[in-house]
Amino acid sequence: MPRVVFPEVLQRHIACPPVEVEGRTLRDAMEAACSRYPGVRGYLIDDAGELRPHVAIFVDGELSSDRVHLRQEVALHARIEVFQALSGG
Repeated sequence: MPRVVFPEVLQRHIACPPVEVEGRTLRDAMEAACSRYPGVRGYLIDDAGELRPHVAIFVDGELSSDRVHLRQEVALHARIEVFQALSGG
């Protein structure tokens, strides 16, 4: 099963240790993780179901570019890492 890992900064506010979930797409995996830790959803996903601007998700080390639909397929043993995106100027 894919493994979802949340950032430490989020874990300071909500108990959300790494979790193995079922899912064949990034959307399925993230929905399963949010079901497991309901408080996480609001930090990661907006009311339209899209990733919030400050969130970046990597699947097996590669940045996911589909922020709207999260249709990217994930392998059975994928590592999904959620990060707080940084910006600067």
